[in-house]
Amino acid sequence: MLSFIMVSLTSGIYPQVTLPNTTPMASEPLDYPFLLLTHLVCADRQIHREESKLLHELADQTQVGKQTIQEMEKILTQEKTLLPVEDIAQQIPEEQQREAMQQLLALAYVDGLFSPLEQQMIAQVAQIWRWDATEVEQMLTQAQTLQANRQKGRDSHTEKLSLSAILLMGAESILSRTLIAKLATFAPETLGRRIVQLQRQILLAGPDYEEAVQRNSMIAGEDYRFAETALTDTESTLISLNQTLQLTLENLQKTIKKQPTNPTTKELINHLNQTQKTLATEIGQELNSVRESLWAKQRALHHFSLACMGKTKVGKSTLHAIIIGEGWEAIGSGGQRTTRFNRVYDWKNIRIIDTPGIGAPGGKSEEEIVASVIEESDLICYVVTNDSIQETEFQFLQQLKAKAKPLLILLNLKYNLRDPRRLDYFLKNPDKLFTSEGSSGIAGHIDRIHRYAQNHYANDYFDIIPVMLLAAQMAREPEHQANREKLLKASRIQDFLDSIRESLVKHGAIRRSQTLLGSTVGTIERPYHWMSQKSQSYQQLSTTLTRQRETLQAQIKQAGKDHLEFLQYQIASIFQDIFNSLPDFAESNWNFSQESLRQNWDYKLQALEIDDRLQHAYQTTVQNFNRDVEIALSELGTDLQLMAQMGGDNLRFFPSISDLYSDNAAQIGGSFLRLSQTVVTHFSPPVNKTVMMGAVVLNSILGVFTTREQKRHFAVQRLSKLLVPQIRESQRQITEQAADNFRGYYRHVAGNLMQYIEGLIQEFELMSKQFHQPQQKLNDTINRLNVAYGKRIVDWCQGNYETLTEAGINKTITQVKREFGKQINIQTKFQVQSYLDSQEINRILQEDVSMHRLQ
Repeated sequence: MLSFIMVSLTSGIYPQVTLPNTTPMASEPLDYPFLLLTHLVCADRQIHREESKLLHELADQTQVGKQTIQEMEKILTQEKTLLPVEDIAQQIPEEQQREAMQQLLALAYVDGLFSPLEQQMIAQVAQIWRWDATEVEQMLTQAQTLQANRQKGRDSHTEKLSLSAILLMGAESILSRTLIAKLATFAPETLGRRIVQLQRQILLAGPDYEEAVQRNSMIAGEDYRFAETALTDTESTLISLNQTLQLTLENLQKTIKKQPTNPTTKELINHLNQTQKTLATEIGQELNSVRESLWAKQRALHHFSLACMGKTKVGKSTLHAIIIGEGWEAIGSGGQRTTRFNRVYDWKNIRIIDTPGIGAPGGKSEEEIVASVIEESDLICYVVTNDSIQETEFQFLQQLKAKAKPLLILLNLKYNLRDPRRLDYFLKNPDKLFTSEGSSGIAGHIDRIHRYAQNHYANDYFDIIPVMLLAAQMAREPEHQANREKLLKASRIQDFLDSIRESLVKHGAIRRSQTLLGSTVGTIERPYHWMSQKSQSYQQLSTTLTRQRETLQAQIKQAGKDHLEFLQYQIASIFQDIFNSLPDFAESNWNFSQESLRQNWDYKLQALEIDDRLQHAYQTTVQNFNRDVEIALSELGTDLQLMAQMGGDNLRFFPSISDLYSDNAAQIGGSFLRLSQTVVTHFSPPVNKTVMMGAVVLNSILGVFTTREQKRHFAVQRLSKLLVPQIRESQRQITEQAADNFRGYYRHVAGNLMQYIEGLIQEFELMSKQFHQPQQKLNDTINRLNVAYGKRIVDWCQGNYETLTEAGINKTITQVKREFGKQINIQTKFQVQSYLDSQEINRILQEDVSMHRLQ
């Protein structure tokens, strides 16, 4: 955000409040505008060296209290106990908010780039203050109009003023007047021209270097226009895709809602809603990736960028101090590892991004660190030490290769030069530790680096530069001034700095093109592959469901048949128990009256629990049927879920049958229960006339028998014969009704499930088709970038430069075939006469490059 700006601010003091995790002192109230500006410095997640210096000088000049400085450090290092923007903004009184907003805008515009992340923070502050959405925009419009008018009038004073200074004109506080005076010195047109003066001029600065800087800047400007167009087109394509998908799903929902009586309608709509949310989230992630790529390229547009990475304690802080000539106090103190932000500083027109140490406690992961620099760096310098070269250190190189990023390995040799005897030994023969031969040589270390890197980076085209950073550090210490030149030379830091110079002078232009054209392809390929994956996944889901639909239908039908047979068997078993109980009942009730026969029969049925057993048999049959159907669905759903996960989705495909049809099953079971109660109680003598007529006849017949035993035997046989036909009729009715109910149930289940599956198939087919056109658009965008990058490679290999235009590309390139990060095949319209051999081209671009004329 902010580069090469030194501002003196005199801030107003606002009322003191008690805040979480702080112990404010009455004599040192917090300076809230100062802390708000500190948050703005951190808004774009990078802290420029000049920004950090600015804030510390600002704190000193405005004489803010210790508590404010402590809160500033918490914000810079992103401690968990930092005071958030919301709490700070809420402490600024309403009458002072407008001027505070002017100050934020001035600071944001000082480098000529109002980044999206800065916009987000300023919008957040405006929302906290409950400002109208147009107030900030009006402030900017007024300032821009005033700036344009003054430039037209050729006012010699205001011509120097940046928009930042214009924003503060008219403000009356000491803070604003000081800002106006200082911002004129740091207008946007001066950015990139100031060169940090090191105590030692290690890197040669000649006309070739200056020409290379200018040429790189010009080429980067041309390439950026292609990259910007490609990324904004990609953004538009993703936004349009999201709208199309949401509209498709909404229309499908409207169609499904026309069938409200179908119990699967709700589940299908839930599935559509789940798909809608998932896709919206994923498209949002792809959009963020594209936007962050564009913002990163905007940030790094005017500079060749080198990103320094490495595990903790490998010497990155020392390297940082050697290059910029300051920061020695942080070495060994862990100061550099207290922030999760990247540190950015400029050196010899090279923008160096110093990342937090990989593996620092509470720090960023390797993936986060790589992601924070990958889009804007032209060259990655990975620092390792000879005392700890493990293969795990190089696994992250896969991410660099995936983005086609050139790599440089800095091997920091650790040797205890603090021991006077070892120092003397080293100074007598400093080259000995750098030799490849012998037990103490570094050949083994270099071989391991190549071997491990090849496993994860896919080639070994990169350079490995051994240095001894401790020797360079000691050269700056007063007690070693007598050996200063020897230590500096022996450290071989010059080799590293020369390699950086070579990268900028010899390869800076093509590596800028790599970042702005070549690597941007990778950014766009990410949503392209995501679309391809989604389209294939949905099509495969549709095909699989269509193929398995008949199989599932047959499984449901067979399950219904099997469980119906078992239900009929259970009913027959229950009635068999009734038949088996008749002899005992007849024995006990042969000498009966009408009332006693009715009561005793009721008691008998209750004792046998006939109604409960019939109901339980039916419910168990439904449950077992549901279980078998769910098993079949689960097997199919597992296959579908695996396919969906390969496409990035984690969807639930089938509802629970028992949940879906529990009300329906209960209704059917309830009617069956009522039927069983009605039919079975027909056995009761007061209701069954046939039985009662038989009882009257029976009593008259019994009179002809002389003995009690003869009467009993005849009565038992006669009563059983009278009851059996009634029981069999009840069994028939109940069995038929149960069969009809259950058939209706499982047919209903099968029909609704088939309708649900048909809805899924329709959804998947429609969704698959929606990705085709956006995919083609992204493919066209990728091709345009690849041919532009191919043109740059051809020109570079021939030692030529031509303005990058569509016409120039078409005159040179037929087509470009590229396997991103691995190889690029450039077909040209003429035979390319390269002054570089293929091995050198591959080494510099770190990608296998082939060029040939299309026959």
